[in-house]
Amino acid sequence: MFDPPAPADRTPYTPSQLNALARNLLEDAFPLIWVEGELGNLSRPASGHLYFTLKDERAQVRCALFKPKSQWLKFVPREGLRVLARGRLTLYEARGDYQLILDTLEEAGEGALRRAFEQLKAKLQAEGLFDQARKRPLPTHVRRLGVLTSPSGAAVRDVLSVLRRRFPLVEVEILPVPVQGDAAAAQIVRMLQAAGRAGRHDALLLTRGGGSLEDLWAFNDEALARAIAASPIPVVSAVGHEVDVTLADFAADLRAPTPSVAAELLVPDRADVAARLRALARRLRALQAHRLREAAQRADRAALRLQALRPQARLEALRRRQDEALRRLHATWREDDLLRRARLRHAAAVLRAARPQRRLAQLRERLHALAPRPQAATVRLLQRHALHLQGLARSLEAVSPLATVGRGYAILLREDGRAVRSVADARPGDRLEARLRDGRLHVRVEGED
Repeated sequence: MFDPPAPADRTPYTPSQLNALARNLLEDAFPLIWVEGELGNLSRPASGHLYFTLKDERAQVRCALFKPKSQWLKFVPREGLRVLARGRLTLYEARGDYQLILDTLEEAGEGALRRAFEQLKAKLQAEGLFDQARKRPLPTHVRRLGVLTSPSGAAVRDVLSVLRRRFPLVEVEILPVPVQGDAAAAQIVRMLQAAGRAGRHDALLLTRGGGSLEDLWAFNDEALARAIAASPIPVVSAVGHEVDVTLADFAADLRAPTPSVAAELLVPDRADVAARLRALARRLRALQAHRLREAAQRADRAALRLQALRPQARLEALRRRQDEALRRLHATWREDDLLRRARLRHAAAVLRAARPQRRLAQLRERLHALAPRPQAATVRLLQRHALHLQGLARSLEAVSPLATVGRGYAILLREDGRAVRSVADARPGDRLEARLRDGRLHVRVEGED
């Protein structure tokens, strides 16, 4: 983007710079705009783009609608047709002309209807008229169907053909109404209200064939949308082709893209119904056979119980129980008898082994065998003690001072019994005791050298 020069700046722009500046200014200043005018100078080259001018009595503006948007138009552009276009304003720099680059192009009358449709749709949607929570489910099996449509249109023929092919048992009642024109919406409302009061139908189908927005405008009526929402009978809407959407579609409990699809949604396929009936019949037969087998088993068990409860059978059972009890009693008595006999034999053996005479003889033999043992043990013990004493005597004699005294020495003892080991242990005048080999001498210290 080029900024405008300061007033004192006389640097010139090139034409391309000037056109680029003008283009940026136009695109920044103008958002998406709607322009209504008459088509002129219409041109569609091999590229598929669409070039034309939009003009009124005093001016015109160049426009371009590029591919693929040019191929999505719902009408054929032609000279003099009044249209409503939406696009952004820009500059074609190669020629220095400003133009509109469009993204939407529609006929002027249809555009006004489209805006009215969007406004009414937004209003009813804000009121909750189109909420899924308020829509009623269709009955599982529709027995009587009311079709609100033109009795001479192609839609009713398609619906009846599909219904006859899929499920001929459904009862169809045609409720004739006009499906186009200014009075069509009011008559459809009255027919809807009458069908609701009658309560004869399980579901209602509101349908017609395709057409332009003006042709389908009766189905965008506010009163009709409210009547559909208030109907006590579920309503299916199949207006126009798959691309056509009306307020009746939003208000209905179910929207079908075409009348034929609506008929398929309302009734099942008879082949599917027949297959389901066959499956149910097989299941019923299998269930019956199972129930019969269970009943037969119950009857057999009851017969067995009844037979078991006969007096003769009861007596026979008691006799068998008595015989079995006697057999077990005899067997138990025999086992107890054998056990007692074994215990007696064991006790007799134990008693014989523990007789007093035999016990005394055994003790006497053991006493005779043990009699010499104390004497021998005493002699051996005395000999060991004597040897031990001799060893101790020799050890004592080796360390005893008496042995030293026996060799001619003497031991000096003080009055308190302590031995005199040094000259310092005695003072002149002390009385000492001298212990010799064969006696004691009392001596007195005279002095020391």
